[in-house]
Amino acid sequence: MTDLGLPEDIEACLFDLDGVVTRTAVVHAAAWKEMFDAFLRERDGEGFAPFTAADYDAYVDGRPRADGVRTFLASRGIELPEGGPDDPPAAATVHGLGNRKNELLLARIRTDGVEPYDSTLAYLHAVRARGLRTAIVSSSANCRDVLRSIDAEDLFDVRIDGEVAAERGLPGKPSPDTFLAAARELRVEPARAAVFEDALAGMDAGRAGKFGYVGVDRVGQADALYAHGADTVVTDLSELGGDA
Repeated sequence: MTDLGLPEDIEACLFDLDGVVTRTAVVHAAAWKEMFDAFLRERDGEGFAPFTAADYDAYVDGRPRADGVRTFLASRGIELPEGGPDDPPAAATVHGLGNRKNELLLARIRTDGVEPYDSTLAYLHAVRARGLRTAIVSSSANCRDVLRSIDAEDLFDVRIDGEVAAERGLPGKPSPDTFLAAARELRVEPARAAVFEDALAGMDAGRAGKFGYVGVDRVGQADALYAHGADTVVTDLSELGGDA
């Protein structure tokens, strides 16, 4: 193992955004709950079964927005028309609900701002100082704006996010396609790239793509991260070492 807490043969590091680089996973979860609870209350009345933290982890976290809507609704036996990406937030469609969630998310970000995990930024600097290549691999269509808001865009050689995936027709996590695309652009074999993920869908994607290595446990789900493919689980990247 190197002083970065990684195997000697690792040449690149692929980082998820929300919950790994930035403290936005909790903001996403709150926006999803606000949107789904309002939808379910309108559909089922005051006796509705609310959207829970377990629902977020199992059906939404780490997935592209529309996939999260589809997966959660399917878990409740609810079918809606697909609609299209430009559907208004009030539309009772998969894309409409997704756009409603994004509207709520952006309002929360505008109000509260975005905070990075300083230890992750320090780890990124250490990784790059040792010559490893880096990529951000996120399902978020807001990835570039978020990175710019924390002055971190230059810490990544490659960006594969929700916008890029849509342009290229790449399926999102838990499919490994976005991670594989990042590895190709970095010109590194998956086995020589480490994935840093806090979402179970992201760990599934890393395992499916034959990557390793690190699960980041921000919410007490270490056992689940191991079960979904993590080789190592930490609560903070400072635990891996790599002082810049």
